[in-house]
Formats: sequence, structure tokens, C-alpha cells
Amino acid sequence: MTAEAPGWDAIDARLDDFYPGVEPQHFAPMPPFALGGQDPLDGISFYPRDDHWHVVGYGMSELYARDENDEETEISGLGFEFTFRIARDPADGEPPMWAANLLQSLARYVYSSGNWFEPGHHMNAAGPIAPGHATAVTALAFAEDPELGTIGTPHGRLRFLQVVGLTGDEYEAVRQWDTDGVLGLLAARDNPLLVTDLDRPSATDDPAVRTAVDAGRERDGSSTGLLLLAGFRFELPSPGAVVLRFKEGDGPVLAQAIRSRLGHDRPLILDGDGHARVLLTPSADYAVRPLDDNALEIDLPPSAVEALSTPPAPGTHEIPATTVTLSVAGTP
Repeated sequence: MTAEAPGWDAIDARLDDFYPGVEPQHFAPMPPFALGGQDPLDGISFYPRDDHWHVVGYGMSELYARDENDEETEISGLGFEFTFRIARDPADGEPPMWAANLLQSLARYVYSSGNWFEPGHHMNAAGPIAPGHATAVTALAFAEDPELGTIGTPHGRLRFLQVVGLTGDEYEAVRQWDTDGVLGLLAARDNPLLVTDLDRPSATDDPAVRTAVDAGRERDGSSTGLLLLAGFRFELPSPGAVVLRFKEGDGPVLAQAIRSRLGHDRPLILDGDGHARVLLTPSADYAVRPLDDNALEIDLPPSAVEALSTPPAPGTHEIPATTVTLSVAGTP
């Protein structure tokens, strides 16, 4: 790069701390995003290590000129760049291009949705993260890159945000407990750099890990404050009355989330495909506050929280000490 890309140069300078004299395998999409290309990352570099590829993206921060609208901010662009560490055979010189495609997909999601990622976030990939690869790794978590960390650049602060692959069981542990807690358990299993290995078994196959997750969940509750429920809706049939409608299969997930959130004095948001959103808050007294046609706040007293902590059977259920009714649609 040149002086016309001071943000890019700052990233390269940080990488030089760990890879002095190493020329990575670098891939740049054509045309670039700024000229109508489909891939937001202007470049992705693969650095070979003995046991893994260290993958670094360029494009979530301000690589070139400072955005005139961001002159007063302390961060560069969105404040992060993606990294990824993929297990590697030392004899393998061919970088895993599926990893580059995954980072580009995440970048497209950020730019199209306006949502961004931070350490502690997680997402279900709804299938193998490497298409065509038989793997149990079907979810992602995000953490600060354990080596690259956070740096200052001419355009502001920049965090290297590492993508970490999780198995389905590990993702459930994250959802029910805490991302940092589960990643800490993975790091302690001879994986301090949180390298993603598509061929590894789930860490939760280890009874000691399952015990640690269960203990953490009981102690801390869940750090996941948003529960996505496909088809979830609410109705207000009369002043003060509320009907919450969801599917039978979501009952155990909802009950677990309420135990892990409201049972630990934490609120929980129920989101139905973006069409209905209900904020449940533990409180001494019951209250309902409609916000708009698609949003609602409900304060729930302890007896209601206790009732909602048990998965309901199909049918309708009155929640004690409230005017809330659950309507649970059975499986056809």
C-alpha cells in the first residue's frame, strides 16, 4: 500500500509484529466494492502458521481517506476488521478460500443490515460454515483476536475481531450461558488462539466441559438478551390484555431463556421475524406498555416468571398475576 491508504498501512504494521518479512497470500475482489463490486472487503490475507492459517480482512475500517462525516469519532469506520484462524496441515500451501467467502458474507450482512459484530456476539449459521464439508461446526462466535488485539490508526481505534467456529452443542451452551465463558473453555483445551478446526468433535462431549457450562449457567444466567422465535406474534384483544402466540417447538427454548434471563433479574426480548417484538422485564408488579403496532413491554412479577419457566403444552394458558395468555400452537 501507499500513503494514500494509511488505515491499510496501520493494519500491515500490526501484522509485521507477528509476521516480519512474511509475504501473505493475498486476494482482492474485482471490481472493488467502491466501484460496484459485491464484496465489501477490499482484500483478504492468509498468513501460514505451522498449525493454522491466520486470515485477515481489510474493509470494515477506513483504509483510505477519512470519512468527512466521521471526523469527530474515535473509531476507524466500523471500528473492527475480521480475522479468522483455520486449522492447517503444515504441508498444505493452499489457503481455504471458503474462509474468505465466509468473511465476505459477514461483511455483506453488516453493510446491508446496519448491524455490526462485537466480542461476545454469536450467530447460528444454520449449516456447515464450510459448504460441502462434513462438519459439526455450524455456528460462529466473535472475540477480540488474542494476538492482534486493538490498535490505534491515523483514522481512529481499530479492533481485530476474530471469527470462531462453534459446533451446534457449543452454540447452545453459548446461547444458554455466555460467549466468553464457552470460548474460555475452548481456549483451555489446548487452543489458546481459538483456531477453528472443522474436523474436531464438540467440546461439550467432555463431561467436565458440560459440568462447567451447567455451573456457569446456574451461577450467571444467560448473556443472550434476544430470542428469535419464527412466527412469534402478540395480540391486544382488550385494554390491558395480552395474547402471546408461538409454536409448541419453541416452548422449551422460551422457558429456558426466561429462567436464564428473568430468573437472574435480566430482561429478555422476544423477536418474531422482525414483525413482533416484546420486552419482558422482571418486576415486583405487573404492567403492560404498548409501544407501537409491533412492539410491547411487559413487566412480570416473580409468580409469572416462575410459571413461564416451565415449557407449556399446546393450548391456551393464563399466566398468574397478569392478564397475559399464552397461545401455543401444537405440531400439525
